[in-house]
Amino acid sequence: MGQDVLWVPVGLACCLLLLLLGGSGGLGSRGTPPTPPAPQTRGPWEEERSFMAEMGPWGRVRYEAVKKHLGAVGALSKRYWQYLACKVWQEGCKEEEGAAERESSRGPGWSLPLVGQDYLEILSAWYCSFGKCCETGDCRIVNNVTGLEADLNGQLHGQHLAKEIVIRAVRGFLRGRRPEGALVLSFHGWSGTGKNFVARMVASHLFRGGLKSDCVRLFISLFHFPHQQHVDLYKAQLKKQISETVQLCKQSLFIFDEAEKLHFGLLDAIKPFMAHSDEVDYQRSIFLFLSNLGGNAINEVALDFWRAGRAREEISMEFLEPWLKLELQEPEESGYARSHLLKENLIDFFVPFLPLEYHHVKLCARDAFLARGLPYTEAALDEVARMMVYVPKEEKLFSAQGCKSVSQRINYFLP
Repeated sequence: MGQDVLWVPVGLACCLLLLLLGGSGGLGSRGTPPTPPAPQTRGPWEEERSFMAEMGPWGRVRYEAVKKHLGAVGALSKRYWQYLACKVWQEGCKEEEGAAERESSRGPGWSLPLVGQDYLEILSAWYCSFGKCCETGDCRIVNNVTGLEADLNGQLHGQHLAKEIVIRAVRGFLRGRRPEGALVLSFHGWSGTGKNFVARMVASHLFRGGLKSDCVRLFISLFHFPHQQHVDLYKAQLKKQISETVQLCKQSLFIFDEAEKLHFGLLDAIKPFMAHSDEVDYQRSIFLFLSNLGGNAINEVALDFWRAGRAREEISMEFLEPWLKLELQEPEESGYARSHLLKENLIDFFVPFLPLEYHHVKLCARDAFLARGLPYTEAALDEVARMMVYVPKEEKLFSAQGCKSVSQRINYFLP
């Protein structure tokens, strides 16, 4: 368990101490400071009694309060902070509790003062008030699948397949006490259709802090792995980062954006983390691959359904998946086609994101207005939607950018 996690309760304890001292008129209280005693040779206890006598009765009360609180803070030693962490994360509790009992049996000098114990209970309750930390054993893990489902239904537009697959896959994975392997989802579709939006939503509902959580890692192909000649170095770094994250967290999430631009060697380097390992349990990991690859096949199917007069909600995964896989295997320059992800069926679910139509763009514009707390009218939503470019050239059915630039277009309506 990382020692850096304990700085938060340490800081809180210091704040509590300062508040207590301030309320009791301690070192920060106003008034005339006590006159220091005349220098002479005395024992430590004589100096203390003399100092207290010169401060007067109220000074003695404040002095004793300071001593009490400082003694309590001093008693909150490393072992008791480990005990606090044990109560929160429930790891190695038997060993820590046994050590604490042995130390307390040595005598009064080894026991935690009452006020220190009070601080300990307050901090423990404060940690567990974050949410389900006492259930998951880690305050960083939330696993709010109900909230994820509600937000996907309310904020993800035109993606009935993506909603269904993501919720079903995540819920089933988290319900299993010991999954057979990591959960691997591959998001495919045009830019602006919601792939990054859903990935961020998954992170925010499964982990406290979302993308900023220590248990979540986001990799962007051209940003983190820009040079083909350094693939071996990138492979070593990637393996190290994944291993460290898995060892740090009971559950972890890894997101690879622009996955089609990843070198096939990097994709193959990830392979061992998706299967069973005797050394480290990688089975509580979730891998999300985000790619524009396959978007053409998805759009062709959606366009064919529209031309046939059929609703897009009639598009099933059984019908769409073969066309999607066919496109993924075609381009030889793609890391997907050359890696073991497809060859060894390491991807659990392919998640297609359909192209967005005019009324979907209007819904995105409405959400953008609401997110900024701005009033809107139907005319304003129509104006935003008309700013977008639509394809194919004849039908002008699908937004070429999806909803990607809608939020920037809202700036035209600012006073």
